[in-house]
Parts: sequence; structure tokens; C-alpha cells
Amino acid sequence: MHVVIIGNGIAGTTAARHIRKLSDCRITMISDESWQPFSRTALMYIFMGKLKLESTYLYEDWFWEKNRIDRVQARVREVNPAAKNITLGDGSVLSWDKLILATGSRPVKIGVPGENLPGVQHLYHLSDLDVLNRLSRGVECAVVVGGGLTGVELAEMLVSRGIRVTFMVREKGLMARQLTPEESNMAGRIIREHGVDLRFGMQIREIRGNGRVESVVTNDGLEIPCGLVGITTGVAPETGFLYGTGIETDSGLLVDEYLRTSVKDIYAAGDCAELRTPAPARRAVEPLWYTARAMGETVARNVCGNPEPYCQGIWYNSARFFETEYQIYGQVPATTPSGITSLYWEDSSGKKSVRINYDTATGAVTGFQTMGIRYRQQVCEHWIATGTHISGVLKNLSMANFDPEFYRRFEAAIRACRLS
Repeated sequence: MHVVIIGNGIAGTTAARHIRKLSDCRITMISDESWQPFSRTALMYIFMGKLKLESTYLYEDWFWEKNRIDRVQARVREVNPAAKNITLGDGSVLSWDKLILATGSRPVKIGVPGENLPGVQHLYHLSDLDVLNRLSRGVECAVVVGGGLTGVELAEMLVSRGIRVTFMVREKGLMARQLTPEESNMAGRIIREHGVDLRFGMQIREIRGNGRVESVVTNDGLEIPCGLVGITTGVAPETGFLYGTGIETDSGLLVDEYLRTSVKDIYAAGDCAELRTPAPARRAVEPLWYTARAMGETVARNVCGNPEPYCQGIWYNSARFFETEYQIYGQVPATTPSGITSLYWEDSSGKKSVRINYDTATGAVTGFQTMGIRYRQQVCEHWIATGTHISGVLKNLSMANFDPEFYRRFEAAIRACRLS
């Protein structure tokens, strides 16, 4: 059996590794982005000089040959399900028995005049990093558009180069769709302390320039001079090249619980996959590193004839910006729903916080969110999965703390917050 994987991100690479563990079949992984699979989440640290590209490679060079995983660096021009083959950019044809689509995401454009001017840049692909390196040379002022985590990361990247950044957020708060108001305000304070000009309720109406970006005009007519515009308004599943294949799509490639598309022997995993029946309180498309890795493991088992439904599990995410770590386990929506009580503690420094959500009626914990404090994933997920009562969680809160020994501890203050 020949398994072809289109995409060498974390979903495609994980699928290849687990297929090899489970079978002796031929594996070919195709990508036009890079020869060596790398950690996309580390792009910002490469730009900031904290990591070298080779330090972000998912595996050593010897891994691929030892595990007999063939790599092809090429663009896929056409997928032909009836003939079970794909055509590459150079016209060569590659046959497959089973196909895994792990094509990831593409940045979403904002649709304003001037968006295609040189100096307008997204941050997703490895090539984006090369362009940003070139475009940022000699730039004094930049504008970043988009109020999510990628926007925060891009702002930090540019500030590290001594560039003055105006950060335009359409919503009334930073990361307002992910964070509750207190944490959103904290994140805003932190990035302002690092010199970012953070502005809420502001959108771009036009990008101006003569051969290169020179300024942006906002929705209220304000013109802001800049030599670089970073667009971080979100991503969408990369599915365009599959038009006409018969694979059912909505926003992404529709898959069942076994990650099978509507076409026999074609599967999808990672950012491009859209679950037909997502779990309660979860999204059908979850463009997240951890999700893609879990999908990669599941799709490998299904391709190898060991049927296993994909389980979205307990939601988890983490990020680090301006030296502040953010973590979430379980359900902590931006607006606390009816029937849920939210315990919130914030340190007097305004840079550390812990939020614990629990069922008001039963006391069972449903989610954790921390800023500036690290909690253990295994412990938090166990408490959520077993419905541990909030009193038991608070009593044993030190079990979750993952900060080094010499860090200041806050368990007593958090318990006092509960008692008050």
C-alpha cells in the first residue's frame, strides 16, 4: 500500500510517523513550503534571533531515511480521485492507494484598497518570515491589524527590531474572542508596557503607498504613516486546489469521526479538516498545533485499518508573549455562561492571574485559565475529566503548579479569594 500525505506540518508529519509505527507500507510526504518539517509556532523566535531554523526542525535528518518516509518538495497541481493519482507542478504523476490531506491554512485577506502593495505582509508560512526579514530593514513604524494571538506575536517580533508598532484591534479588547475581560485587559497592559501603541475599535479603510506601503487610513479617517503593515486577521483552511475533486467542503474539508472525507480512501487532518459533528462547545475547525497533532495520530490508525474515532478531548492551548505565558484547559469562554461560576484571582502586580470555572450547582470544575503562572496539563485535565469539586481543587492547587521551585507561590491568595 502506498500512502501519500500532502502537507508536512505537524498533522502530516505525525501521521507519517505513526503510519510507520503501525505498518510497513510505502509513505510519501509532499510539501512545497520546506524540505525539512519545522515547528510553525517557533517562527517568531527565529525572527527575534532566539532560535535558528534548524533548531525548530521536528526531527533530525536521519529520521526520514531510517523510517523510510520519502519526502517530495513540490506543489500539487491536481488531485484525481478516480485515477488515484496526483499531478505535481512539474507535470509528474504520483499514484496512491490512500491519500491524507494535511494542507493546513491560508491567511485571510481583509479586502481593502492597497492590500497588495509591497510592505503588506501576513505571518503564517516560512516564506513569510523571509519576506518580513527583508521588508523590516530600515522600517521605523509599522501597523499590525488583528486582535488575536498572531497579531500579538507579530507586534512583539517587530518591537524586538526597534520598530514602533501601532496595533489596530477591531474589537473593544485584546484577544476579546478568547479571553475574559480581566485577562484581556491584562494582556493589553502588558503589551503597552513594551511600547506598543494599542488601539481598540479601529479598522483599516485603505492602505496607501507609491510602489510600497507609506500609510494606512482608518475607518474614522485617521492616516497613520508606516513602512510595513502586518495582516493577522485569521486563517482559513487551504482547500482551493481541490476544487472539482468531488470532496465535500464547507469552510474546510468535511470529515466524519474517522477523519474520512466524502471520497473513498481520502482523509483529512489538521487545520484543513472540518468535523461534521464536533463535540459540544467545540468548533468544527480548530487551527491549532495540539489539535493537528492529535488528528495526525488518529488518521494514521484509520489509514492502517485500526478504526478509531477522533476525540477532540479536553480543550487545551498555551502561548507566550512578551515573557508572559498564557494557558487554558477546558471551557473558559470569553463570556461566562449561565450555570457556571468563575473564580478569578489577580496578583497585585497586574501580570499574573488564575481563573477557575466550575458548575454552580455541582461544584465540578470545568476549566482553568492562567496568565503568568504555569499549571500542569495532566493535573488540570484529570480534575476536569473527573468532575473534581472546586473545594478539592483549591485544597490541592499546589499539585497543578508547574513553576520552578524558587518562583513565588500564590495558592494561599487564590484560596483566600474563594473564601471572600
